[in-house]
Amino acid sequence: MISGHHHISMFTKDLKENNHFYTEVLGLRRVKVSVNQGDPKMYHVFYGDALGSTGNDLTFFEIGNIGSTHPGTNMISAIGLLVPSHESLQYWQQRLDSYGVSHEDITRYGNREALRFNDPDGLALVLINHDNQAVPEDWQPWSENDIEEGHRILGMGTVEITVMDMPSIVLLLENTFGYTVVHGNAEETLLTSVADEVFGEILIKAQSGQKARAGRGSVHHLAIQSKERPLLEWDRILKDQGYATTGIKDRYYFESLYFTEENDITFEIVGPVSRGFTADRSAETLGKTLDLPPFLEERREEIESYLRPIEEWT
Repeated sequence: MISGHHHISMFTKDLKENNHFYTEVLGLRRVKVSVNQGDPKMYHVFYGDALGSTGNDLTFFEIGNIGSTHPGTNMISAIGLLVPSHESLQYWQQRLDSYGVSHEDITRYGNREALRFNDPDGLALVLINHDNQAVPEDWQPWSENDIEEGHRILGMGTVEITVMDMPSIVLLLENTFGYTVVHGNAEETLLTSVADEVFGEILIKAQSGQKARAGRGSVHHLAIQSKERPLLEWDRILKDQGYATTGIKDRYYFESLYFTEENDITFEIVGPVSRGFTADRSAETLGKTLDLPPFLEERREEIESYLRPIEEWT
């Protein structure tokens, strides 16, 4: 029912710093520069592979006056990014050192080798050894960077969610969305939407105590990809279970709906049919200019007056 992650969206305080980190340090492609469609005074920027393929995109809303995140429970607490091998983790240790990015030693993340570090906003990232396994055919790691070909980031891996009520979110993922439990105990449960594949994994960790308060580096929502079921059906299913949804939102590049579960974790479900990021831009020019959906295009001059020019990011 769910074919894996679609994208994940966060808050950043400074897009210049954010753009440098994700394009220069991590070597991802900036595939789309747009705006928050609910508040077009705010940038919404996407980083991913060559075309921004499903399961690759890390997206950021810029909020210049945002405060710090107050960590706690009930938050999406880490994002996994796949790299090809153990040697890739060693390569990334050296690369992060060369940019002055602090990191932990190579350790374990579930049953896989991993390297933990944080982006400039404090967002927790985890490079995961994919052990040279296959990835989705449409994933195309971005090549126009100085990262060695055999060590480039492949796409999103395990997403970690820390919650107060682990059973409720596990049941939601299992019974409503068809995820399968890989392993679990009283402290954590690992689920996958695609058997034996890490790019559909969600790791749920149980944690009591103070709830997190969002700020720079916080995750706003995780978007998951509906394989075949249309959004109208998801909307009905969720409402029948007592969840409030946003209804279907036409984001132009794709359609989706949002809901928030009992632990205040927000999910976006992306419909099975989408235009993709080349709907209004050639593959060669992705991410180079401000793209607006058609319903905002007539307000371009007004919107651009609120935004820092992209040229100032570099």
